[in-house]
Amino acid sequence: MSDLEPLEMLYETDRGGEALPLPPGLSALYGPLRIPPHPDRPYVVGNFVTSLDGVAALGEPGSAGGGPISGRDPHDRMIMGLLRAVADAVIVGAGTQRAANPRHLWTAECIAPALADTYQALWARLGRPRSPLNVVITARGEIDRDRRLFRSGEVPVLIVTTASGSRRLQELGRPPSVQVAVSEGHDRLGARSIVDAVGNAHPSGVILVEGGPHLLGDFLAEGLLDELFLTLSPQVVGRNGSAARPGLVAGRIFAPEHPLWATPIGVKRGESHLFLRYAFRKAG
Repeated sequence: MSDLEPLEMLYETDRGGEALPLPPGLSALYGPLRIPPHPDRPYVVGNFVTSLDGVAALGEPGSAGGGPISGRDPHDRMIMGLLRAVADAVIVGAGTQRAANPRHLWTAECIAPALADTYQALWARLGRPRSPLNVVITARGEIDRDRRLFRSGEVPVLIVTTASGSRRLQELGRPPSVQVAVSEGHDRLGARSIVDAVGNAHPSGVILVEGGPHLLGDFLAEGLLDELFLTLSPQVVGRNGSAARPGLVAGRIFAPEHPLWATPIGVKRGESHLFLRYAFRKAG
């Protein structure tokens, strides 16, 4: 990524807040990044990619996750790394975690290794730990404990689950680097309980949600998503009903009774990809 061209800024609105102290390399690639003031609560952002026809994942063995949708675009990976670098915690659903490479960690340097030194300089400027808390959401406690995320101890891990899921995790066993938070009395894990569990385990000013569509739908339904960073890939994927190809949100219906409207606050371009930034109103 050393020869990566800077993103072209097409539109941006000032929502307040000081620009984060990005190192020169990141600042040249992305431009200024501001997070609005958010005293006394976590600021929750999502980061997703969709195709031109609205597909977020192919849902096929060997082609899961957002990589095949974005074409593993280097600008997209740079932004993913940037958001992971400024986040205190990164949340993924169990399906997203299982679909990822078994050696993947939800860290900046893992998604964009060529920029590892630059991300490290950003952590130093922010005074933050090298790796965000990696949070996995699983109602049933279904994990592969042999994956690098759970066995290496390289990053702190929190599993948020139900009482029945916790019992299953106890049978599997876990290393000391993995914490488990139980949401008692719930078969479905709500977004509020997830945010509370993250805050109890690791005080967080910025929380990043990376998937999947069901998890994003829950955060939107509970009014807990402040912003969405959305990469629009110039690929048309198509659907024929033979395989599940989810869109940005799954498991929730908003319109026509309760439509959710977002406000565009930024548009950037990197070659043929568009990088959109939307704001949502915070629930009262």
